[in-house]
Amino acid sequence: MSSGLGGASRERGFRGELRDAVTGRAALLVIGTLLLQFGFIVSYVGALHHPHPHRASIAVVAPAQVSGQLVSRLNALPGKELDARAVADEATARQQIHDRKVYSALLVNPNGNRDTLLVADATGPALASAIQQVVTRVEATQHRTLAVVDVEPLAAGDQSGLSSFYLVVGWCVGGYLVASILGISAGARPANRSRAVIRLGVLALYSVAAGLGGAVIIGPVLNALPGSLLGLWGVGALLVFAVGTFTMALECLFGIVGIGLAVLLFVVLGNPSAGGVYPPPLLPPFWRVIGPWLPNGAATSVVRSIAYFGGTRILAPLLVLVVWAVVGTAVSLLATDFKPRGGRAAEETMA
Repeated sequence: MSSGLGGASRERGFRGELRDAVTGRAALLVIGTLLLQFGFIVSYVGALHHPHPHRASIAVVAPAQVSGQLVSRLNALPGKELDARAVADEATARQQIHDRKVYSALLVNPNGNRDTLLVADATGPALASAIQQVVTRVEATQHRTLAVVDVEPLAAGDQSGLSSFYLVVGWCVGGYLVASILGISAGARPANRSRAVIRLGVLALYSVAAGLGGAVIIGPVLNALPGSLLGLWGVGALLVFAVGTFTMALECLFGIVGIGLAVLLFVVLGNPSAGGVYPPPLLPPFWRVIGPWLPNGAATSVVRSIAYFGGTRILAPLLVLVVWAVVGTAVSLLATDFKPRGGRAAEETMA
């Protein structure tokens, strides 16, 4: 009889220890982490496992009698692989590539059967290669050959074309990590407006240092990217601050769960859609659509433009970064006006 009571006592003791070791809140966080992990796999594999061009823009320079027909043929390719438009001459085509209005240009030779394809590896070698494959296939059906000219080549230290993307990834990691560290060490939600301002000030100083450090490392130290050091510093500081303040806002609203939401936004969704590994025309529709609106994609576009295209077409992505920073700052400040009711949430704000 005593043995049975002892067994029951041990069983109750184990259940009690289990409840104390893994609370209901902790169990939900573990389940949430598992779902986040699955989301990471789905997002990265889904975005990158089968790159295929979709409406990759291409300028066409051809004699008037064949220009319209060729543009229509290119636009009618299965899967809408190319987005062709006629331009007046080679100089215009080259300028549009430099201005990032098109990714490539096809120059039709009216005096022979060998045409020229202008590409820009600086926009992404994978996209340049994909466009070349599509155009080569089309040319073969017309018994024509193709010469390829890279008009915006990559720097010697950036042969894979990924330096700008990895720079952006590093800045993003710093942004959400420093915000997470501040939240864990001093409470997810600042206790009052003054402390929120101080925390934002710390984020701002960190962002300036992180932006400068990243620009110096990628430029003078490693010679991986050309372009304006001051320009890269500015976009890096803005990106780190935008990601950091938005992570802080999520922590203010959702506590420690906000860190997971930041990872969802900036890692699970942001990195594969940024256009770093594969430019937007090679991404599936979901990632192609969200990429430009997330800090990762906006910053990757700006960094590439500063490094290779003289800073063209950067206003829109810079505004995206500014909006993320403004929203993160505003929510972080306003959240201090809403006091949680007791319990664990209140404990997290006691700093």
